[in-house]
Amino acid sequence: MNYLKVGKIVNTHGIKGEVKVVRITDFEERFEIGTTLWIKEKEEEKLKPVTIDGHRVHKNFDLLHFEGFNNINDVEHFKESLLVINTDQLTELEANEFYYHEIIGCEVETTEGELIGKVKEILSPGANDVWVVKQKGKEYLIPYIEDVVKKVDIENQKIKIEPMEGLLD
Repeated sequence: MNYLKVGKIVNTHGIKGEVKVVRITDFEERFEIGTTLWIKEKEEEKLKPVTIDGHRVHKNFDLLHFEGFNNINDVEHFKESLLVINTDQLTELEANEFYYHEIIGCEVETTEGELIGKVKEILSPGANDVWVVKQKGKEYLIPYIEDVVKKVDIENQKIKIEPMEGLLD
């Protein structure tokens, strides 16, 4: 089975078994009550299924509580673990929407055919995502907006952009 990261447990929170999570997904429903996630602990190969029975946001972190883990001692060893989902849990997206794992690694070139680099990561600062494209030590920040991103070919891992003035300086 294939899995995708949706969060990282960075700490515990309080004494009632909550964990503090840094989100690695832009899908709100990933942390809904009743959702099953898997915990990938640092040194472990086996994944542990957990069901969310509590979720709230506090200081830009998602605080999650899992069924049956009601004490800080039950979740202490989850620090630095990843939260993942099975790829079977992916839902169909709207046109021009993509999962992060589909975009990261794609080659980016201009509409004139000039290679810019590969998408290294995706930032979500606000209104739109920003793709971090790296080539030979240089990084470019490409906003995912219609004026710039002209074509996304997931199958061939290629993205065509029309750079705005100053974008590639």
